[in-house]
Amino acid sequence: MTHKKKSALSEKDGISQPETTSKSSAEKIKLSRKKRITTQEFVSQILTGNITFLSRAITLVESTNTKHQQQANEILEACLPYANKSIRIGITGVPGVGKSTFIEAFGKHLTSLGKKVAVLAVDPSSSVNKGSILGDKTRMEELVTDKNAFIRPSPSGSSLGGVAQKTRESIILCEAAGYDTIIIETVGVGQSETAVHSMTDFFLLLKLAGAGDELQGIKRGIIEMADAIVINKADSGNEKNAKIAKVEFNRALHLYPPKDSGWQPKVLLASALHYKGINAIHKMINEYINSAKNTSFFQQKRNDQNKYWLLETINQQLKNNFYNNSDIKELLKDEFKNLEDGKTTPFTAATRLLNKNYER
Repeated sequence: MTHKKKSALSEKDGISQPETTSKSSAEKIKLSRKKRITTQEFVSQILTGNITFLSRAITLVESTNTKHQQQANEILEACLPYANKSIRIGITGVPGVGKSTFIEAFGKHLTSLGKKVAVLAVDPSSSVNKGSILGDKTRMEELVTDKNAFIRPSPSGSSLGGVAQKTRESIILCEAAGYDTIIIETVGVGQSETAVHSMTDFFLLLKLAGAGDELQGIKRGIIEMADAIVINKADSGNEKNAKIAKVEFNRALHLYPPKDSGWQPKVLLASALHYKGINAIHKMINEYINSAKNTSFFQQKRNDQNKYWLLETINQQLKNNFYNNSDIKELLKDEFKNLEDGKTTPFTAATRLLNKNYER
């Protein structure tokens, strides 16, 4: 009688692992995911300040799914009467200037005064791998655990206009949820500042001293948009450089024509890491808001912004409709080939494509 030789690689039956989720719990999760939350449920929960429903509503706003967009619009319309009661602050600055540290320090200062703060980030996605820098929640460790704060980064994908529009709509939802201070953060590279400036009441530019940035900053159009410049990291022996930078920027600001609001932009020093200068910045913003409201500039600016976003939304929709047209997609490939073969010019090709689009 021959015995089969056992392989050294044979395995014994192990102990079966317990299920991490019970069957009943799994069924409940599955049912809750399948159940469509009504617009009325969304709105009633948002108005009570329910962060879970607020987050899910913003996800609907950011979705490209047609059904999601339809419900998002219904939610926005229903929330609109409860919105427009916050102060919207735009904050920008080059990477490394300490935006996240500043926003956390500023946000904690506001919540300590009983304010409710929402931080929305206009977050750029990588044009190479489409990934985005969603690091705000990990960088703002204290603020993210504050029950009176809400942080929401949004990846922009390839369309800055798209994410800016979604951020604009997210502001309405946050205001309806009871957040009285909305902070919009942008990375400070490219056109994102213009978009953020067009949806905020106060625009704050963060700068560094001694970074070879002072004179370069004077030439930038962003200085003209700023309602205030804060020189951050004015600490650790950098105070002297910060004071010199303050003088330089004050000189630069006086070269620009007066703002329609009548406000003269100010330059302040701060050390967000050590919570220095934060209270003075808050007082300055309040001074500006009170001044703007007393002269009716505040409401006029918001009215102008609404008109701007109406036109921007139309432009974005026209662009989406054009590129999502299946006929245009095919013709676009042909025109690319014609360009490579030297058979047409970009302008002629564009005219043909547009004419074809309008024929529908």
